[in-house]
Amino acid sequence: MIFNSIEFAIFLPIVYCIYWFLLKGRTNWQNAFIILSGFVFYGWWDWRFLFLLLFTALVDYFIGRSLGVVESIKKRKLLLTISVLCNIGLLGFFKYYNFFVDSFVSAFRFFGYQPTTDSLQLILPVGISFYTFQSLGYSIDAYRRKLQPEKNVITFLGFVSFFPQLLAGPIERATNMLPQFRKERKFDYNQSVDGLKQVLWGLFKKVVIADNCASWVNMAFDNPHAYNGTTLFVAALLFAFQIYGDFSGYSDMACGIARLFGFQYMQNFNYPYFSRTISEFWRRWHISLSTWFRDYVYFPLGGSAGSMAKTIRNTMIIFLVSGFWHGANWTYIAWGAINGLYFLPGLISRSNRKYLDIIGNSGRISTIEWARMLFTFFLTTMAWIYFRARSIQEANAIVYEILFNNKWQLPQFMPTAVFAGIAILLLIEWMGRRNPYPIQHFFVNSPTPVRWGFYCLICLSIYFFGGREQTFIYFQF
Repeated sequence: MIFNSIEFAIFLPIVYCIYWFLLKGRTNWQNAFIILSGFVFYGWWDWRFLFLLLFTALVDYFIGRSLGVVESIKKRKLLLTISVLCNIGLLGFFKYYNFFVDSFVSAFRFFGYQPTTDSLQLILPVGISFYTFQSLGYSIDAYRRKLQPEKNVITFLGFVSFFPQLLAGPIERATNMLPQFRKERKFDYNQSVDGLKQVLWGLFKKVVIADNCASWVNMAFDNPHAYNGTTLFVAALLFAFQIYGDFSGYSDMACGIARLFGFQYMQNFNYPYFSRTISEFWRRWHISLSTWFRDYVYFPLGGSAGSMAKTIRNTMIIFLVSGFWHGANWTYIAWGAINGLYFLPGLISRSNRKYLDIIGNSGRISTIEWARMLFTFFLTTMAWIYFRARSIQEANAIVYEILFNNKWQLPQFMPTAVFAGIAILLLIEWMGRRNPYPIQHFFVNSPTPVRWGFYCLICLSIYFFGGREQTFIYFQF
């Protein structure tokens, strides 16, 4: 079941009404209903993989309970190791089995051997990269004594299986969510309205922006040799906005839906294309994953506490692991490596913490800041080519065509309507960039007809200008 489907449009109001009007004030019953709703939501895709979700959650629940009473360092490390092996083992098996088999065969063929293999093409369970990391983060925090292990199995299962973030994040922390599951939640009309507005904005980004970009992007990247460099650059620009509209749109909908049920998620995207440096971009893009790798991988490796050489090593490990997390293809690893190399100049010059506030938040924007923002977006767009291309060879060919073999001919397609939609997106996000989502405070003090007219305009644009329905990109991860 996906957010932009008819099934979900029926599912959500039913769950919402039962949750608030039949189970109001009964926190444990509400949490149990959250589990049931999450299982229905996830099982709509394939009910068999519910057992993986349940297995992951129960393993970490019992490990957390044990970590709450075991004092021996050796035993605590053993418990954490079991959690890591179960979560990463499941993730690795389902996500990378075919990748390693195919790479193994290709390597032997390179040396002249012709091994044969009946590669089992495993189905990747939707959301496995997200819920395993969320559950594993709980075990690590319990091991570090950063939280009191959860004793109520219903509360913990609700935390892992809450349907808004189940398929594509945000990867929430137990330290943030478990306290919200434990306390009584009271219906708040204003909170529900706020959540619906964020859902509406996320749906606009997904349906009007991302889905319309997708058709042109697919056409170019599925047959890149048929297009000149200018057209390929146009396609790269469209993909930059496709993946942003798709993934940040999902995150907006997830955060908005969570707010409908009285929960507050972390902000997962903070206007990343308004960044002035690559380091600022990575503080604003997929924040829940970036901070997860920072806290559970980068800091344990030593972070930036050692020499500059070790800091560079740790940074590159994080970017390579981030690329590998995205999927079983060398293109993702190349994408991670490119972004790591982008990141290094700021790290070495110790300017990577220069821009901590949103651009223009304190006043006038200088020309150099505009230039930095455009250059950062250009670098990011070129890196996205490796993320989207089917192989590194194709990505290299596209980059070469754009940068070195481009005769600057007119593009073979120029979807002006799509770019008009992107311009509207950027304008609205620029005006609302100081808020968690841009339209949060639009027309709040205006007369009711004006305010509702604005929301109706977004709804009409979704209905009339929405592209052909596309699965969310990050479902494959």
